[in-house]
Amino acid sequence: MKVWLRQAAGVAVGSLAMAASAQAADDKPLWELGVGIGALQLPHYRGSDQSHTWLLPVPYAVYRGDLLKADRDGARATLFDGDRQELNLSLAASAPTRSEDNRARQGMADLKPTVEIGPVWNYTLLRADDHRLDLRWPVRAAFTLEGSPRHIGWVSNPHLNLDQRWNDWNVGLLAGPLFADRRFHAYFYDVTGPDITADRPGFRSRGGYAGWQATAALSRQFGDAWLGLFVKADRVAGTAMADSPLVRERQQFSAGVAVTWVFARSSTLVPAVD
Repeated sequence: MKVWLRQAAGVAVGSLAMAASAQAADDKPLWELGVGIGALQLPHYRGSDQSHTWLLPVPYAVYRGDLLKADRDGARATLFDGDRQELNLSLAASAPTRSEDNRARQGMADLKPTVEIGPVWNYTLLRADDHRLDLRWPVRAAFTLEGSPRHIGWVSNPHLNLDQRWNDWNVGLLAGPLFADRRFHAYFYDVTGPDITADRPGFRSRGGYAGWQATAALSRQFGDAWLGLFVKADRVAGTAMADSPLVRERQQFSAGVAVTWVFARSSTLVPAVD
């Protein structure tokens, strides 16, 4: 498997993890391991008018420790945990784009896969046995994943996150704006020097508002099997980079589905809700 495909698999896992089960009142195993398969359709980048469909193996890993967790919100370390608020360290990622596969970027440098790391402040607004509403505010530094990683800027996306238990299904909804500095936008949307052509005018990005995203996810456990799916709407109209010639679609949709089999669980149980 090519390196870029392995990196895309990691992005797929992170996206499909959004559909993992919402917290329930019952105690759950300290850790769970599984494996499955997932299908994911993603735009080449935010604002692209082209997308790619990935069919990938999907590992399923959950860890519910006091300080380290890996679950539907990704892998994170808890820096502070209060009654209503938490400060976590978390990760995010994006898939690579080969410019030869993208009409808008023909002749430009490939977009490397990226990883983002930084603190996330979570504040619980409402909490009950079958639902939880949080305000989440991550601030992350972004880096390329390559032989010599580069820091490409800062991103933030404050959002509301609702987890709802509905019969045997877990529903997740989140929505909020995105912001990034000029350096981050420049990596994806600047057109300068030899990249300028008759059909691709020059463009210099600004930092600031980067649009909004909304995601809906659904999941359910069937014995040792787990099913998860999500759909996401993404809008870049009226943003700091909307006038870039590389932005050809101002509203996008993506989706994913995964089926996994959980083959190992810890005998130690922990509360699913703190």
